Amino acid sequence: MDLDSIECVPSSHGIDEEEQESVHHPFVKIGTAGFNGVGGGGVGIAAAHGLPPATSVHELLECPVCTNSMYPPIHQCHNGHTLCSTCKSRVHNRCPTCRQELGDIRCLALEKVAESLELPCKYYSLGCPEIFPYYSKLKHEAQCNFRPYNCPYAGSECSVVGDIPCLVAHLRDDHKVDMHTGCTFNHRYVKSNPREVENATWMLTVFHCFGQYFCLHFEAFQLGMAPVYMAFLRFMGDENDARNYSYSLEVGANGRKLIWEGTPRSIRDSHRKVRDSHDGLIIQRNMALFFSGGDRKELKLRVTGRIWKEPQNQETGACIPNLCS
Repeated sequence: MDLDSIECVPSSHGIDEEEQESVHHPFVKIGTAGFNGVGGGGVGIAAAHGLPPATSVHELLECPVCTNSMYPPIHQCHNGHTLCSTCKSRVHNRCPTCRQELGDIRCLALEKVAESLELPCKYYSLGCPEIFPYYSKLKHEAQCNFRPYNCPYAGSECSVVGDIPCLVAHLRDDHKVDMHTGCTFNHRYVKSNPREVENATWMLTVFHCFGQYFCLHFEAFQLGMAPVYMAFLRFMGDENDARNYSYSLEVGANGRKLIWEGTPRSIRDSHRKVRDSHDGLIIQRNMALFFSGGDRKELKLRVTGRIWKEPQNQETGACIPNLCS
């Protein structure tokens, strides 16, 4: 895939986790409960009436205020105009269509329609083939493997989301992140005044190996009363795929050495979540200064490491620890 041809979009214009359905689906299915005399058995209501889905069921369940899909309780005014329960409190109990008082009237017929619907995942355009009952669709979408990823850049609150090729191009072109090919690395970190540590002191490098992308983070932050230095690896993909890989980190000098081995965390876990869980190589300041040598007034750390792929069990597909690595 040509990385230069992919466009990333900010989450405010793309698809975010809290956004409910607001796109037209290529198909909508009705379950066992019918509507307007249309029976169940998976018959599409749009097909039964010869109408495209966007002008039938989907628009019936679209809130006129927020344009999101309505989930019970669905409210209506005396004239039959509907809106979702969230927007009911926002319009001060006045119908946004006719300005009549809303009261506490439920649209039970429309709620019954919602119970009978089966809809595709909102990430169907990104490859998800699943179809779910109306009520369980949101739960799936929160964990869907096809949902876009957040930008793994830790230095700012970047709002860009996209698939992995999109984010790789974004990191390279917009954040100017160093890109390397290979499964070994030699990372040098120098700081002139190691006693002044801020949470924003960090570095990010992206590695490409085994056909995958990995983010190596190295940063300094305050832990209790003293600063510490931490290095960890994140996998640009889902957690299940991340388990197929392992990595090691090593730092040392003057006859001393610290080694960390672990499984990279998915970028589904935020940078802060991984850092705050201390899931990586942590170097206390005194040890870091000892590794730096000299007069201990300048921090000079060299972190080396490698990434390897765990062998697969041919029968079960499960990973077997590589005891020889």
